[in-house]
Amino acid sequence: MTWLAAVVTTVVPPVSTQRAVGYPSLFLLVLIGALVPVVPTGALVSSAAVVAFHQSAPLSMLLVFVTAALAAFLGDATLYWLGRRGMHSKNGSRWLKAIRDRAPEDRLEQAQDKLAAHGVAVLVLSRLVPAGRIPVMLACLLAKWPLRRFSRGNFPACLAWALTYELIGVLGGSLFPEPWEGVVAAVVLTVLLSAAPGLWRRVRGSSPAHRSS
Repeated sequence: MTWLAAVVTTVVPPVSTQRAVGYPSLFLLVLIGALVPVVPTGALVSSAAVVAFHQSAPLSMLLVFVTAALAAFLGDATLYWLGRRGMHSKNGSRWLKAIRDRAPEDRLEQAQDKLAAHGVAVLVLSRLVPAGRIPVMLACLLAKWPLRRFSRGNFPACLAWALTYELIGVLGGSLFPEPWEGVVAAVVLTVLLSAAPGLWRRVRGSSPAHRSS
């Protein structure tokens, strides 16, 4: 596992370097991940929390939390604003199309029903459910929520999301003596959490009872 330790050591810089580069990089990557789902933002936050935990620096833990929550909030707000612009455009926009493409019809219908029944509470929970953010965001767009109303509900959602993944990182960091081991554990755990809903839907869809219904 020496090669893995070397890779993680390269990704997770020393304390002095992290203070200068780590937090701006975390902010930028989480912001991009909120706009384009190619960056595993939860794993990034958990990994940063592992490093902060091993530094035994409460301020570092707080900075990870604030950086991640702020970046997620600004990224969501920007994507929602772009989606609203697309809805008011005759030809739509590639951002609105991207949101629609990432929200399967069945998930969108569920999000619309829950949003109509529970309002902002659904938005708060959407970031804690893997693959739940985009369908709820699209449901808000179709319900013509203004950006201000969306942001009021999304702010506590981003705080809860950042805290959840930071706690996952703290758990990974507390289980292993070396930071790179904790990073690996945190990444594996976040990947499993992200994949669990899709696997469950596949299992349910392939079960005889579900097919007969």
